Amino acid sequence: MVTNRTGVLHLRNLVIVLLLAVSLTGTTFAFQGGQRPATTAPVTSTPGAGQKAATPPPIGAEQALYLIRSTLMTLNDANRTGNYTVLRDLAAPDFQARNTSADLGVAFTDLRRRNLDLFAVALINPTIESAPALDKTGRLRLAGYFATRPLQIRFDLTFALSAGQWKLFAISVSTPAPPGTTPATPTPAPRR
Repeated sequence: MVTNRTGVLHLRNLVIVLLLAVSLTGTTFAFQGGQRPATTAPVTSTPGAGQKAATPPPIGAEQALYLIRSTLMTLNDANRTGNYTVLRDLAAPDFQARNTSADLGVAFTDLRRRNLDLFAVALINPTIESAPALDKTGRLRLAGYFATRPLQIRFDLTFALSAGQWKLFAISVSTPAPPGTTPATPTPAPRR
């Protein structure tokens, strides 16, 4: 049994590496409507007036899955430790300029207070609401959910290309009840 923090982090990293290896050899990646984009087709955008036509690197289902999982696992670690420095430092320069580690701590207070464990994102596949695509500014948006119970893990992530890598530009995570379920309401205590 692993009891020290280094061992736990080593085990977590090993799980992520194994999941990445599995995803590269064949993954079931659920897209809304059952559509699966070709993994070799690059995502491109049409540059606006005055913008230089830059060809972003291709983004396939496997890379999209990696970006989603690694971002949410980093958020999970930040929530568990209360330290949002790594999440901030791995993000795009614009994200870093807009958010301090303390700002991120405040933004995710509710998830941290509820001790919500996002570890399930490492084990199950998300449902992506639309194929990975670039917006008019060249940013990659990935939105969808993990069909976990009793609460779903809904995400909306935006990535900006920085130094040849997709880096976090914006993040939104919520945990609504799955459709078709009613939230549990506490039974009122009998009147005395």
